[in-house]
Amino acid sequence: MRLALAEAVRAGERGEVPVGAVLLGPTAAGGLQAGGLGAGGSAAGDREPGRVLAVAGNDREASGDPTAHAEVLALRAAAAVRGDWRLTGCTLVVTLEPCTMCAGAAVLARVDRVVYGAVDEKAGAAGSLWDVLRDRRLNHRPEVVMGVLAGECAAVLSGFFSDRRA
Repeated sequence: MRLALAEAVRAGERGEVPVGAVLLGPTAAGGLQAGGLGAGGSAAGDREPGRVLAVAGNDREASGDPTAHAEVLALRAAAAVRGDWRLTGCTLVVTLEPCTMCAGAAVLARVDRVVYGAVDEKAGAAGSLWDVLRDRRLNHRPEVVMGVLAGECAAVLSGFFSDRRA
């Protein structure tokens, strides 16, 4: 999450809403280890387990692309690194609860886990406003870990918006 937070800060410095995302590769245990990057073997023997596959921050303003949310950009970059759109075994770490688009993209990419920091009460789709990630009607439901460094993640967003309003 610290890496995602650093990317969120960089996005904010560029005038983007400060959201950062990191995509971690699979681990043998399928879970995050104490260091946050995992340990053990991966689903594909030639891939370093638990390694950072992609890091991204919001880029909607600069790109003029309404889909250029940090999560979508990280998913795209990780798929390119792996050479496969299926990100089975991977973990998406993001500073803000994913919106419906990003939650849907995580489901479609088949990530195993979504870890997020701050709750998004206005557009969150991982349990606050909607719960796309755990919707039983879908054929893939990633594990959701919420509230990781929530205070720090929320502070980055609050600072950005209070500076904008000043």
